[in-house]
Amino acid sequence: MKLLSLIRPWSLTSVRGKSDFFITTPIYYVNATPHIGHLYTSLLADASHRFHRLLGKENSVFCTGTDEHGTKVQQAASASGLPLDKYCNRISSEYKAIFDQMEIGYTDFIRTTDEKHKDKVRWFWERLKKNGHISEGSYAGWYCDADEMFLTDSQLKKVTTGDGKESIVSAESGRPVHWVEESNYKFDLPSFKDELLQWLNKPGTVKPEKFRQLLLFWLSEGVADRDVSVSRPKSRVHWGIPVPEDDSQTIYVWLDALINYVTVGHPEKWPPTIQVLGKDILKFHGIYWPAFLLAADLELPKCLMVHSHWLVEDEKMSKSRGNVVSPFEASEMYSGEGLRYFLLREGTPDSDSNYSSTKIVRFVNAELADTLGNLLNRCCGKTINRSQIFPAFDRQAVDEYCSSSLMSAVGKLQDNVAESYKEMNFYRGIAEIMGALHGANKFFEDSKPWELKKHPDKQRHLDAVLHLTMETLRIAGIALTPIVPSLSNRLLDKLNVDVSRRRWHDMVPSWSNENQSSNIPLSSSRDVLFKKIMVS
Repeated sequence: MKLLSLIRPWSLTSVRGKSDFFITTPIYYVNATPHIGHLYTSLLADASHRFHRLLGKENSVFCTGTDEHGTKVQQAASASGLPLDKYCNRISSEYKAIFDQMEIGYTDFIRTTDEKHKDKVRWFWERLKKNGHISEGSYAGWYCDADEMFLTDSQLKKVTTGDGKESIVSAESGRPVHWVEESNYKFDLPSFKDELLQWLNKPGTVKPEKFRQLLLFWLSEGVADRDVSVSRPKSRVHWGIPVPEDDSQTIYVWLDALINYVTVGHPEKWPPTIQVLGKDILKFHGIYWPAFLLAADLELPKCLMVHSHWLVEDEKMSKSRGNVVSPFEASEMYSGEGLRYFLLREGTPDSDSNYSSTKIVRFVNAELADTLGNLLNRCCGKTINRSQIFPAFDRQAVDEYCSSSLMSAVGKLQDNVAESYKEMNFYRGIAEIMGALHGANKFFEDSKPWELKKHPDKQRHLDAVLHLTMETLRIAGIALTPIVPSLSNRLLDKLNVDVSRRRWHDMVPSWSNENQSSNIPLSSSRDVLFKKIMVS
């Protein structure tokens, strides 16, 4: 295929809608209740959404939701004894509940059972068909019921069962497959292989880089060399959106689910800036999804942000092991803020992370309660800060009495943390913030303000110590807003930082712009910033 034929109308100009920033999570399958993997995906998107709003992107859009069609939902509803609609309502409401509890500030929550979504799916289907990319015919192949998908030969492997017999399973999930021959509708995926390669050959399209390389490998192995079945006989899968003008077929659950992004974003907000997803659904988002968009003449997402999985006490999380972590139980035990902080502090997108009860307690107590909370209490306490003020900036006193290394570290937070947050490496940004706070604790301790307060002639010295400590806390509070929003606001409220001065550009320290020329009275609140987690 010639390069010219790969050029799309939207690739010739910068096509942007009204949204400054459009970030998505996958919509979550309601065959089971939420677990911490779902929560982590949503927290990554939420932290990024909050960060970009701090940068001034007021029209930022963040969508999430629930995927409610397909065989596994039929089976789960049947097992629960509830009608399908009531079962879906119950599980979808659980996702909303945990998101609200964990301060996940989505702007749009989409359900595939929503009428507006069904309308958009039908619109998308007709667009694919009109463009000549869907055809009706016979389809045969190895089908995995558990994964609800046909698999190519390269996606299969032979295993020996306990009785010595050979069976064929999915190479990725290990679940059994069986041969299926049926009439349905097919999508001509091979027509888009060259364009997929062109898109994936751009660094930054998929992050971290190892996942972009994995997609390129899959393409080289032939994953896009065969048509994809995009419908199922209604006799087999009745819980879904009927194919337009053919009530005997329902639209494939993954095509239906992926179109949720179009339901929310098209046309005003299109295309997505970042799409956050777990590595287990990379193939759907990195191969099928862009091919569907190309076939519909819609612009491709700017970036797929992929993250790895969570182990539990160094073991894979699974129902069979009985170690699936409920975010409801975890947030009750460690607090919503504690759990939120731990997952973003400890999660690393490019490699699997370890969920450990011991680590959660250790990190949140040491860093939120002690390093951050205790420092705020000490510098705001009446014992040392008798005037109950955030002292004004005094250039001469700061230069004479304050730590240049701490000032340097704090001065770098704005740029260094932003660089980590933009790449969604929140754990690195948090480490940078905590490094500065550790420095502030050491400076405060070394300065011995409890001794300075005894000598009236050392008030300027004491005020300089308090100012540098509080300025570090102020800047850390803004930087931590995407991570622990309510805790950060309580900290900034205590320091009486005006709500109009809590944006990213307000992180410039006083010694760089001398913007605090007068004392600021502290809030009278005596609430503890973060109560230590006590686990028996």
